Amino acid sequence: MVSALFTHIESLQDSAPWGAFLDAGSGMNSSLWSTGLATDRWVGVTAAPGHARQIEAAVQGRLRPQDRLVLGDWTNPEVLIGETFDTVLADYLLGAVEGFSPYFQPQLFRRLRPLTGRVLYVVGLDPYVVGEAGTDAGRMVQAIGRLRDACLLLAGETPYREYPMEWVLETLAASGFEPISARRFGNRYRAAWVNGQLDMAVRRVERFEDRALAEAMSRRIEALRAEGLALGRRDDGLRFGADYVIAARPV
Repeated sequence: MVSALFTHIESLQDSAPWGAFLDAGSGMNSSLWSTGLATDRWVGVTAAPGHARQIEAAVQGRLRPQDRLVLGDWTNPEVLIGETFDTVLADYLLGAVEGFSPYFQPQLFRRLRPLTGRVLYVVGLDPYVVGEAGTDAGRMVQAIGRLRDACLLLAGETPYREYPMEWVLETLAASGFEPISARRFGNRYRAAWVNGQLDMAVRRVERFEDRALAEAMSRRIEALRAEGLALGRRDDGLRFGADYVIAARPV
């Protein structure tokens, strides 16, 4: 099933051809959606070798001779040098950059500008692990996100760093783009999200050097899982925060 975010992008695109399409931060969802569009050619980019193999397996049989998946990091100026794409998609790329190229986010859209021929679509997530939530659902989502990030840090990894829509709009304008549409979509997190985030934490706990801390953290993870799942059942999901979709054209 196509997500509401991709459906919104399709409505913004309307009858305009997709042309040459760049999935600038290929994820499983974005690659499956975009390789199903009527593009002239498709290029995906990911910085993670393991993830690249997963995407290749998922889109096997969909790629045409003119399509390709590129393993590369946007801090490398040689990646796709000299190429231009009618449509560029940055699907949760802004937050993911932190795991590969920390602090590069202010330069990301400037890096994508010469590659964008007609339109750039940015899909992002408003930060939710900071501030005061104000509701039981919000506090639970924050607690899960904070515990996940703590486990990533203790395992020697870098958590994603999300940016609010307003920051993205300002940075796009400073990077040679004109934002033409921006819309938020409220989030409702269900059991699959709760389990997915906490399973991620479980895998990192296995790498803790301090085994007493690992055992204590494991107990906390499972206690939070039980609380989160129960609250989600009671409230038909955990409603908190928002994703957003921005469309911008190069100027």
